[in-house]
Amino acid sequence: MIPLPRYEQVKRHIMDGIEAGAFTAGDKLPSENELVRELGVSRMTVNRALRELTEEGHILRRAGMGSFVADRRMRGHAADILSIRDELASRSESWSADVMALEKVAASKHVSEEMCCAAGASVFYLSIVHKGDGAPIELEARWVNPDVAPELLAQDFTAQTPTDYLLAVAPLLRAEHVVRAVAPTKKEQRLLEIEAGVPCLEISRRTWTGERVASFARLLYPGDRYELTARFSPVGAPAIP
Repeated sequence: MIPLPRYEQVKRHIMDGIEAGAFTAGDKLPSENELVRELGVSRMTVNRALRELTEEGHILRRAGMGSFVADRRMRGHAADILSIRDELASRSESWSADVMALEKVAASKHVSEEMCCAAGASVFYLSIVHKGDGAPIELEARWVNPDVAPELLAQDFTAQTPTDYLLAVAPLLRAEHVVRAVAPTKKEQRLLEIEAGVPCLEISRRTWTGERVASFARLLYPGDRYELTARFSPVGAPAIP
């Protein structure tokens, strides 16, 4: 039998510990240096093993803190308009938020195209880091039509989510989602507390109230902590519960 590559042996060693219950969700794993000494392999080998386990969703790597056993992934719904607070509540996790920006700005060319307004027109902009049990799970950048939510800048978005507020003041007519995998910037890595090389899931979302675009949002999720599900049924078929 051909022996497993060294990095696969390291992965198997860690997974054996997780599957045996030696490490449970949230537990900190041995450091890279400890694994190097314990297993007699190179730091590069350990780093590759940890990187692949992160990409596979088994562990989380926090900058400056180490590696931890991952809980089940945060699961969202590709076609639903559901606030991150409600998604977290469905997992019995507490929601909190850090508001990075809440202001009036001039729409860039890209934003004006998404918002169907003139370039340079005044729009509201907000940037928020949403957290589940204290860990960053969503980075929200959103541009809002002032005509549909004129009091937006006066809201406390550490007490309610922008999604909940907008659904209350601007009844939703329709929505458009674009989902893709992206490489986060260094700033986004810092805000989401992820290591370099961890991909992110991006949802670009536009919502309409009547014939007007109410908001355009870019929602960014750490790929090692979030997954999307979607359900489809043939026309006329009973809904899936």
